[in-house]
Amino acid sequence: MIDTEITTLPSVQLTHYLTSRELEAIVERALAEDLGRGDITSDLLVPPTVQATAIFHARRDGVIAGIDVAACVYRLIDPTLRFVAEIADGTPVTPGQAIARVSGSAHSLLRGERVALNFMQRLSGTASLTARYAEIVRGTRARIVDTRKTTPGLRALEKYAVRAGGGHNHRRDLSDMMLVKDNHLVALRSRGVTLAEAIEQARQALPHSIKIEVEV
Repeated sequence: MIDTEITTLPSVQLTHYLTSRELEAIVERALAEDLGRGDITSDLLVPPTVQATAIFHARRDGVIAGIDVAACVYRLIDPTLRFVAEIADGTPVTPGQAIARVSGSAHSLLRGERVALNFMQRLSGTASLTARYAEIVRGTRARIVDTRKTTPGLRALEKYAVRAGGGHNHRRDLSDMMLVKDNHLVALRSRGVTLAEAIEQARQALPHSIKIEVEV
């Protein structure tokens, strides 16, 4: 059985970003993409009865993110597998440090290996880079904030990874807040509308809770 739980960061959980079903949908698409019509190598060479334990180790210094996503990969591949997280998302790691281990059918371990690693490597890379920048501005009034320039379909996970690395989230989507960018300004000028006039119109139309920002 997969006996990991959603790990808790100082002020964020993966469930704040997407539901269990939404996570499963992302993982299911990734597995379908990778497995295609089947893992012909493992199917031919590794009988399902062979048992093994796979251990995830850190290759370099960094910050881990995506452990629960990897657990979801193996849960969907084979619910009889046992996934144990050694550390929580948001934890700094050193080379060789154990991150998680999975035990059970070697055939199932191999089928999910690449997808689990792809998620963990990408999200940990995001968390690690964020942590480096967050450390640079520590003690100042600046903070590291993400954008909507995310991988299509993976925004929730990538924004979660930013938080795991000590960064902060900006807009999750276009409905979160009003952000006036350069192309909006071009459109306003083409209509002969000033920025001040546009903001005043927006303030009258939007709920008080919606923030308005102008990118300069």
